[in-house]
Amino acid sequence: MKIYRNLCEAVIQNLHAIFQDNKYADKVIEKILKSNPKWGARDRRFIAETTYDIVRWYRLFKELGPASEEDDYWKLLGVWCVWNKTELPEWEELQGLNQKKIVIAYEQIKDNRKLRESIPDWMDELGEKELGNRWESELESLNEEAKVVLRVNTLKVSRKELQTQLHAEEIETEAPNELPDALILEQRQNIFTRQQFKDGLFEVQDGGSQLIAPFLKVEPGMRVIDACAGGGGKTLHLAALMRNKGRIIAMDTEQWKLDELKKRARRAGVANIEPRLIESSKTIKRLENSADRLLLDVPCSGLGVLRRNPDAKWKLNVDFIERVKELQQHLLKDYSPMIKPGGMMVYSTCSILQTENEDQVKKFITESEGKFELMEEKRVWPTDGFDGFYMALIKKR
Repeated sequence: MKIYRNLCEAVIQNLHAIFQDNKYADKVIEKILKSNPKWGARDRRFIAETTYDIVRWYRLFKELGPASEEDDYWKLLGVWCVWNKTELPEWEELQGLNQKKIVIAYEQIKDNRKLRESIPDWMDELGEKELGNRWESELESLNEEAKVVLRVNTLKVSRKELQTQLHAEEIETEAPNELPDALILEQRQNIFTRQQFKDGLFEVQDGGSQLIAPFLKVEPGMRVIDACAGGGGKTLHLAALMRNKGRIIAMDTEQWKLDELKKRARRAGVANIEPRLIESSKTIKRLENSADRLLLDVPCSGLGVLRRNPDAKWKLNVDFIERVKELQQHLLKDYSPMIKPGGMMVYSTCSILQTENEDQVKKFITESEGKFELMEEKRVWPTDGFDGFYMALIKKR
């Protein structure tokens, strides 16, 4: 594979923004691709995938490259070339890199899991403490490239119909049995330019995430609250499961996320969502005992979605995880009164840590003194092929 300097310069620019300016990788890549509309599909894919690759293997590539006091992103790109068996261009910035030395260096460190899997020491120790022997295989899965999974908008089209439409445009997909609304792209590509997306026939939503809305057991005509709605991926899935009947109050503390949800709902043809900004505890208080169902998809460490957000490895820290665990418990206690007696809620995270999942639910149930009971819980592991998720179905007595 031949690599081109202008595309490599874009990758270097991305890496600088991610590591020096502490920007989120997906936003950085989106911005640079938008600002260069003349790049073709292959060029865009090279920039996005190479950036993500170097971010994912950042610690390993630094270890394999020549010692440097500060980040040299060109040298990391050179190591990436060797790693992908791509010929090193004769550019000044790549001088001093030796293919043979890089291969030997890998042989010397490949038994060190923290280096081989490119992960901070504290994260490796935490994963092993919480998951034991399971951690190693889950960590390997989290370093794989994420699949592109579509959720078919069944309000507008059937899965079979959409699959046929995409096939006619030479986009091949797989329809997994365990996910009735999902199509998995056989080859990664920018699907957002397709007319089917503009017409609201699908959303991009990971397979693990697609299991959460059905877990809430909603029915048409119900009154449902999605209390941490964000951009609304799961809210829209709930609307489709409810066949656009009943009412979904989609809540968030950030107005811009609710504005994004409104746009997505319009495109999807969803009419039963009412976005509502959480301005204070009074917003929650007014809704006490009003919901048949409550979705609490809470903020978390995000360790289950590292393959999708590899830069989180370098942005997360132990203090943040401790703070987020306090927030999770606070949300469980403060938001659960919105459920009617006999109603149910789902507590969900995109974490694989027991302390954010089973332990949080157990603590909440114990401290509720008999008001709530755990009906069912489910895990999706990264080794299952999708992002890592946890969900618990809890009933109010």
